[in-house]
Amino acid sequence: MSTPNISAPKFPVMAKSLHAELKRRVNQYLDKQSIKGTGNYKLFSKAIILVSLFVLTYIHLVFFTPPAFYAILECVLFGGLIAAIGFNVMHDGSHGSFSKHPWLNKLASSSISVLGASRFMWGMKHVTIHHTYTNIDGVDDDIEVGMLMRMAPTQKHYLLHRFQHIYFWVLYMLLYIFWLFYTDYKKYFSQKIGSITLKKMTIAEHIEFWVVKIYHAAVFIVIPIYMVGWASWLVGFLVTGCFAGFILSIVFQLAHTVSDTEFPVAIQPENKMPDEFAAHQILTTANFATKSKLVSWLVGGLNFQIEHHLFPKISHVHYPAISKIVKETCADFKLNYIEYPTVFKAIKAHVMYLKSMSKPTLA
Repeated sequence: MSTPNISAPKFPVMAKSLHAELKRRVNQYLDKQSIKGTGNYKLFSKAIILVSLFVLTYIHLVFFTPPAFYAILECVLFGGLIAAIGFNVMHDGSHGSFSKHPWLNKLASSSISVLGASRFMWGMKHVTIHHTYTNIDGVDDDIEVGMLMRMAPTQKHYLLHRFQHIYFWVLYMLLYIFWLFYTDYKKYFSQKIGSITLKKMTIAEHIEFWVVKIYHAAVFIVIPIYMVGWASWLVGFLVTGCFAGFILSIVFQLAHTVSDTEFPVAIQPENKMPDEFAAHQILTTANFATKSKLVSWLVGGLNFQIEHHLFPKISHVHYPAISKIVKETCADFKLNYIEYPTVFKAIKAHVMYLKSMSKPTLA
C-alpha cells in the first residue's frame, strides 16, 4: 500500500546506514539457515486452531447457550480469540509476512473483516502511517486519543489527565467497540486519519467496507439477539468487546508508550527527524516478556516489537532468532535496546509513563 501524499516529516539518510546493516545481517542469517522470512507450519497450524476455536465458540454461545456464569466465561474466551486472531493471523497477513503467497496474505489480512473492522482503514492507519511515523505526535494515530488521554509530551495538557493512569483501564476496554462503531466510520466519511488524507478508495474497497459492516451487524447483533434475547446479547457483547479491547490496547501500548521510549520531534524548518528510520524505530519501541513462549504464542510475537518495526515483512515466528542479531547491532551502533523482562514490568512502565504525562510538561 503506497504512502499517502501528505506533508509529513522526512528521515535523514546516513552514510553508515543502520537499516542497511541490520538488513544485511538478518538476511545473512536467513540465507545461512535456508529460512524463508514468511510464516511456516507453526504459524499456519496456530491460525487454524484460533479460527476454529473462534467459530466453535460463536456457535456454542449463540445456538447452544450455556448457563449465564459459563456463558460469561465463554465470552471472555471469545474476546481473547478476537484479539489473538488479530495478533497472529490478521497482523502478519496485513504486512505480507504470513505466507510467501500473496493470495494467502490477503486471506489472512481479511480475517479483520470477520472481526467486523475495515481492512482498508487498518492498512492505512497501522501498516502505512504507524509503521512509518512511530510516536510522532500529530501523525501517528496510535498516540492520538483526543482530550481523554495525553500520550506524548507535545500534546496539550488538560486537568482530566491528572487521573489518566487510573482510568485508562476503562478506556482501553472500550477500544474494540469504539473502533467498530465509530472510528472506522469517522475515517470513512472524513477520508482522513487524523491530519492525514487517505488515498482514494476504489469501488471494490467501498463495497468491501459496507459488506463487512452489514455482515458484522447481522452475525454479531441481529442473530444473537434473535437467539438469546436483547439483555443476554448485550451482556455477552460487552464482555466480549471489553476484554478484546483491553488486550488489543495494552499489547500495542506496551510497545511504544512506556517510560523509556522516545517521542521525537521534527527539526524545523527542514521538517526532518533527528534520527534515520531504523534508529527512530528502535528509540520509539520496546520489547517485553521475550523469554515467555506462551506470551509470544498468544500475542503473535508482538512482544518482539522492535524486530517487528524493523522487519515487518518477516513473520513473527522468526523474531526470537533475529532479536539476537538486532540486539548485537544496536550495541555496535550504541543504541539503547529497550526491553522489559515481564508483562507486569512493561505494564508498570506504561502506567508510570501515563502518570508522568498526567502533569504539565515544563517549557
